[in-house]
Amino acid sequence: MIAALSREGRFMLRDRAAVVWLALAFALSVAAIAFGIAEVREQRGTIAALVEEDAADRANAIAGQSDWGGVAYNAFHLTYAPPSDFAFAALGQRDASPWLHRVRMLALEGQIHEADTRNADFGLIGRFDFAFLTATVAPLLLILLLYDLRSAERVAGRHDLLLATAGAERAVWLPRSAVRFGALMLALLVPFWVGAALEGASAFVVARASAVVLVMLGVWWLITDRLGRRNTAPATILTTLIGVWLALALLLPALAKAAIDARYPVPEGGEILLLQRESVNSAWDIPKQATMEPFLARHPEWAEYATIERPFEWKWYYAFQQVGDQAAEPLARQYRAARLARDAAAGKAALVSPASLLERYFQHLAGTDAGAMIAYEDAVRAYHARLRAFYYPLLFRDEPYDPALLEDLPRFTPAAD
Repeated sequence: MIAALSREGRFMLRDRAAVVWLALAFALSVAAIAFGIAEVREQRGTIAALVEEDAADRANAIAGQSDWGGVAYNAFHLTYAPPSDFAFAALGQRDASPWLHRVRMLALEGQIHEADTRNADFGLIGRFDFAFLTATVAPLLLILLLYDLRSAERVAGRHDLLLATAGAERAVWLPRSAVRFGALMLALLVPFWVGAALEGASAFVVARASAVVLVMLGVWWLITDRLGRRNTAPATILTTLIGVWLALALLLPALAKAAIDARYPVPEGGEILLLQRESVNSAWDIPKQATMEPFLARHPEWAEYATIERPFEWKWYYAFQQVGDQAAEPLARQYRAARLARDAAAGKAALVSPASLLERYFQHLAGTDAGAMIAYEDAVRAYHARLRAFYYPLLFRDEPYDPALLEDLPRFTPAAD
């Protein structure tokens, strides 16, 4: 078997078309890995710079303040979702969803959605990264390497002689296709392994990802081998295989996305932003008690401190900021639920598309899937709730301003830290 593989390897290297396709696969893999690494390092650099500036900016904003309301109004707090060590291979939803916010004690939903005022897009076809390359482009390269193994020999008149000499069909075609399959795998995976080492990705995660690529391309190998057995012209076989590839890798995902988008409409982020801001702005024009009632329904513990005696009081101001969030809460929940429903439906649709299935699995390994980005939004909301829990006792009890207490100000800790 080793001798047969060695022989077929020499034959492959004399096939200019095969060498071109393998060189293209290697070049595309290098480009995808380089792009992915550059992107995640830029994101990490942005986060690192902002983390370094965050405390200083907040200290400058707080300096000169004389009350808790002014501190809460002027102080920004950095929240972020850092890319994982494997994110270079599958950028996923980090393209479509914000991964960094600077929030204040004001109404939160507007702060979240002012950076994301378009519909969440959970397309099944992604950008050019390693996951997209292996899921969508690599099967086409494999088809180009394998489609005419048998038919080309028939055209040349060598098919029957080869079988008679080898004694068994398997002895001819298995080594030939295995060498080309293995060469394509190496052309794709060697740059991936180098990139994973540079990024410090977990060996276990890299092994799982490599195994999935192997299995997925193995499925395409079987499809190509099955259709390549037909006693017909190479061009006909190639046309048929490209049709199958278009259907499974492009057409089905596109149709599934369109159907999912229609089945699960997602509110515009701008709608949430507008609803929250309308509620906040209207608070200036209605009786203060009308603002405090919905706030106290959520926070009855502050009822005995909720009397508003002056034209402007900070506790009233932050109460109507929260009421703005409460007004937008049903739509924000609908937005979140619809995105999760779309993602779940996309997961089911991916079962009929190897390309979509591989991309989704890579995004899961990389922590760049829809669930991860929604979890970040949930973490921002939880952190903002901690800020309110810190400031409300100081505001409602009218505590004297003491900058030393700011040492206990909640700090945001990302899930990946």
